[in-house]
Amino acid sequence: MSKVEHRDPERIEIDGTSIVRGQRATIDLPVANLYTHMPLTMPVQVVRGRRAGPVLFVCAAIHGDEINGVEIIRRLLKHPALNNLRGTLITVPIVNVHGFLSMSRYLPDRRDLNRSFPGSERGSVTARVADRFVSQIVRQADYGIDLHTGALHRPNLPQVRANLADAGTLAMARAFAAPVILDSDLRPGSLREYATAQDIPMLLYEAGEALRFDETCLRAGVRGVISVMRHVGMLPASRRKTVYRPLVARASQWVRAPGSGILRTLVALGARVRKGQALGRVSDPFGEDELAVTAPAGGLVIGRLNLPLVNEGDALFHIARFESPSSAAESVEQFRAQSQEWLPLPGEQPIV
Repeated sequence: MSKVEHRDPERIEIDGTSIVRGQRATIDLPVANLYTHMPLTMPVQVVRGRRAGPVLFVCAAIHGDEINGVEIIRRLLKHPALNNLRGTLITVPIVNVHGFLSMSRYLPDRRDLNRSFPGSERGSVTARVADRFVSQIVRQADYGIDLHTGALHRPNLPQVRANLADAGTLAMARAFAAPVILDSDLRPGSLREYATAQDIPMLLYEAGEALRFDETCLRAGVRGVISVMRHVGMLPASRRKTVYRPLVARASQWVRAPGSGILRTLVALGARVRKGQALGRVSDPFGEDELAVTAPAGGLVIGRLNLPLVNEGDALFHIARFESPSSAAESVEQFRAQSQEWLPLPGEQPIV
């Protein structure tokens, strides 16, 4: 799926605005207006190197409450490495502007934008936003990175999800260097499914939880995007090496609540677990009726519910399975140790 020729012309045009090589431009891309008749726009910033090269889009907040990616893009745009950019970086920090304003995952018509691609210019609000994003941004790109988080009260360990059957996408996923790589099926209507159909290798980065900033996830995200840009030839190679080896999970599954009640969690995010190990306990407020939550297989906890109030069937723990769970756990520990050494950009203050 890797391309021989890049889509990096002398001029790139977005909604009638032309951006030439060596230029940086901010574009307010019109989307469906609010019912107050006020115009609503999708913020886009394009950074073009003076020399030709690949075109990469990086987007966030397709789900409006998943805000880690917004901060990752802000930091990315201030990164000094962009002074040596080759090709074009197209950033869209807030795709789902409606949801972002209301701190909601969805758009006003209650549809999931990431199940609505490629959309339609004559469809619902969600369909029109999807069509606008695809026609103006995605179709101009050689590569894509989509930044997400876990759901509300459900943080994810930093992980990359990708179609690993494609060798080019797998190489990008390894370059991103999140501690875990998931070989993830393409879901109908998702941005990844559309990009794959257009021969655009694309990664989905999942880290942290909705409506929360997480400093480790933010720094890993910025460094991951920069690393991919180095890998595809948009930036010079780095002399720094990653001390941990991202590992590919062969499968994953959610462990669900066996009953309703109050959850006491016994394992941390990123912990290695063994088959049959107790992950938590669900009980009534008196502790008289108690149900054990156990691991159906050995692996690594890559997602976890923080909220202790659960209903029967709620997703509690996301377990990824590896050929060597001990190696995966070691990779996570090495990732955490190295992340403590990552320094913020000049003038940045860590979010605590």
